Amino acid sequence: MPRKPRFYVPGAPVHAVQRGHNRSAVFFDDLDYLEYLRCLKQAADGCGCAVHAYVLMTNHVHLLLSPERADSVGRLFQSLGRHYVRHINETYQRHGGLWEGRHRCNVIESQTYLLSCMRYIELNPVRASMVDHPAKYRWSSYAANALGVSNAVLTAHPEYFALGRLPDDRQSVYRGLFDGESDFEELALLHSALQTGTPLGNQQFKEEIEATLQLKVGFARRGRPRKQ
Repeated sequence: MPRKPRFYVPGAPVHAVQRGHNRSAVFFDDLDYLEYLRCLKQAADGCGCAVHAYVLMTNHVHLLLSPERADSVGRLFQSLGRHYVRHINETYQRHGGLWEGRHRCNVIESQTYLLSCMRYIELNPVRASMVDHPAKYRWSSYAANALGVSNAVLTAHPEYFALGRLPDDRQSVYRGLFDGESDFEELALLHSALQTGTPLGNQQFKEEIEATLQLKVGFARRGRPRKQ
């Protein structure tokens, strides 16, 4: 399925992934992860993006963002490209680009899929068999969202606040989202929507997006992928 043209709607969360060139590593040392997070915080503040969840894997990153403006996400990745790539090139005496083309992304409807997307992102190290629980992976937002560890990069989304009146309540409910086996169909839907740039949401969300953009964008459907 071909990728759809990228678009953003102010206030609508965006799930984005960026991979290293030829899937090569983009982090080589703990200091690199820390520098990326510093650059991410700077870019998010400067470009008008709220970061709700992230995971920094060896050769790619996942981000869940809410943009203030239609150009906020694009500007954030441009800023990361300038500052983080410069850090890597200067630190390791290399030249050229670091990332594999442009980032992939899709818009999601928050009420139905935001928490599922956060879970999808923070479980990446578990699915990659790097750890057996997301709490054991240092370079993700799980410790903040599930355990209350302070994290200046993150801004909580209203759907997260709705999990409970007090922080301990919210964290407890959030941890419960990670109990049990993952829903195969939901994983496939989140993955397919991201890879193709397909908006993910209910019928009302579809209508609102298409009315805002004044075009038909198509939407992902729940269910197992059809056999080829």
